[in-house]
Amino acid sequence: MTLLLLKAGKEQDNMEFDLKLQQFVDWKVYNVTPIKNKFGYRVVLIYADGTKIPQQKSGFATKKAANTDRDKTLGELYSGTYVVYTSVKVKDFMLFWLEKEMRPRITSGSYETYSNIVNNHVIPAMGNIRMTEIKRSHIQSLYYEEAAASASIARLVKTVMNTSMQYAVNKKIISINPTIDVALPKQVEKKAYHTRNIDTQKTLNMEQVLTLIEASRETPIHMQVLFAVLLGLRRCEINGVKYSDIDYINRTLKVQRQLGKKPNTTAEDFPAKMFTKQEIGLKTPSSYRTIPIPDYVFEAILEERKVYEKNRRRRSGTFQDLDYICCSTYGRPRSKDFHWRHYKKLLEDNGLPDIRWHDLRSTFCTILLKNNFNPKAVSQLMGHAKEIITIDVYGDTAEIIEDCLDDLQPFIDEVIPKEESESGTDFSQDNYIEQISEFLA
Repeated sequence: MTLLLLKAGKEQDNMEFDLKLQQFVDWKVYNVTPIKNKFGYRVVLIYADGTKIPQQKSGFATKKAANTDRDKTLGELYSGTYVVYTSVKVKDFMLFWLEKEMRPRITSGSYETYSNIVNNHVIPAMGNIRMTEIKRSHIQSLYYEEAAASASIARLVKTVMNTSMQYAVNKKIISINPTIDVALPKQVEKKAYHTRNIDTQKTLNMEQVLTLIEASRETPIHMQVLFAVLLGLRRCEINGVKYSDIDYINRTLKVQRQLGKKPNTTAEDFPAKMFTKQEIGLKTPSSYRTIPIPDYVFEAILEERKVYEKNRRRRSGTFQDLDYICCSTYGRPRSKDFHWRHYKKLLEDNGLPDIRWHDLRSTFCTILLKNNFNPKAVSQLMGHAKEIITIDVYGDTAEIIEDCLDDLQPFIDEVIPKEESESGTDFSQDNYIEQISEFLA
């Protein structure tokens, strides 16, 4: 029997499951009887409001086969693993999971990644299979097919399948997660758990950092450069920083938002040029953090605030007082790619390596690590949860640190002043912010 599962809209992605069907409070299973020259039995699901929904299990060639299936059904009902949704196809479930479960709670960028995996990889491969008929062999075939084309896509497919199938188990759409213990092919190198590799060949050295900072003074991205290379903020985090996030007494910055696209919205929902400049949550829970501000950056923030107040007075009728530090002369927040043209010109005009903007964040990380900061402390300072950071360099790391320390220390003293401290500082998780604050004080 086909149970009423979907409320069909005009388009497939408008379909949604009636998840209330899983919330039955009692049930009754009838004996096997002949049905249309074969055998079958009925299951009646009973709900709290007294509603009864029958399901017919039929088509068995022999009475013995029907009774075997009936015993299995009884076992599932007693154990709480009975599958209510018997005719749902993979494509319908995956679209429901993507649109109704994931989209409301993930960022726009993550949604686009998930949507690509679901629509361009999972559905074409196994979309017409019923959820109750998925086998480990289907999952394994999918992984092998994707791994042959792209290792990175194969990893994403595995993540999506693991998450979606566990959701299906929780909602009693399937009784067993078919992805459990199904690994990617051996040729797909497994990424080290919570490890981030930084190639120092793609970061700036101390002289180059100073050159970039000085050259950026006369550009509209000076504050963005400081936030990236001296605080290690992500691009969208930088655009979301407000003056109200600054603790002017303790000289700390509270990172608590980023600018981007809000899930489930379109450009028509917002004023012109504001679609990608909405305040949204940060990447992960660990991204919400408090960062000590070096004197150099703190003074720059104070100077930028003077410019902000001057523009607000001059343009009292048109100025948007939104409190963003990185904003236009009219107070409007910057777009995520605003820095691009200015940044590339700075690199070219000053003979600096043509590195990505994100590599400035890696430069900040490398500076701290080479100055003997505990990797766990640096990881948390940058908003990484329980992550190990490694430096991918040619040669001996200790030798590199020793060789560059003489050049590094004057910069640290100038840009990130600190008092003399004893060796053996404790950078444990509980007090790393306090220790870093003392280091940067």
